[in-house]
Amino acid sequence: MPYTPIIGTLGYILSPDGRQVLMVHRNKRGDDQHLGKYNGLGGKLEPGEDVVSGLRREVREEAGIEIGDIELRGTISWPGFGKNGEDWLGFIFLVKQFSGVPHSENPEGELAWIDRDKILDLPLWEGDPHFLPLVFSGNARQFHGVMPYEGGRPVSWSYAEI
Repeated sequence: MPYTPIIGTLGYILSPDGRQVLMVHRNKRGDDQHLGKYNGLGGKLEPGEDVVSGLRREVREEAGIEIGDIELRGTISWPGFGKNGEDWLGFIFLVKQFSGVPHSENPEGELAWIDRDKILDLPLWEGDPHFLPLVFSGNARQFHGVMPYEGGRPVSWSYAEI
């Protein structure tokens, strides 16, 4: 059977001094699969959209800012991650520059600047602590991982760096 995942983007936006990350606390919609969790910004690609354009659009919609300097940190295949077991393929970016002032909230939740060293203390997806250190590492190598989910929980994690 062919692998036909939903393709999405996930961006972690650094503050100008690089010490904080703009995160969304998904606390507005009761039907949200991510309810109560903190996450970077991003979402599904639209038809005909490349991943960079998709990230720019999503950040504009979710935070009201325009992103500049970005770095692809890696990709993650999340088989079974979706609400109904859909497969996802995510392109994970570090956003090093932006213009504008971020909104304080959006329809999904409140936006907040979080100290980089406090992110792993937040309510996150159970699998996020496996890859977030790779996103913020000073290592210039990209990671490409697989994190299968069953019943809303990761069952394994493997990755390669290039």
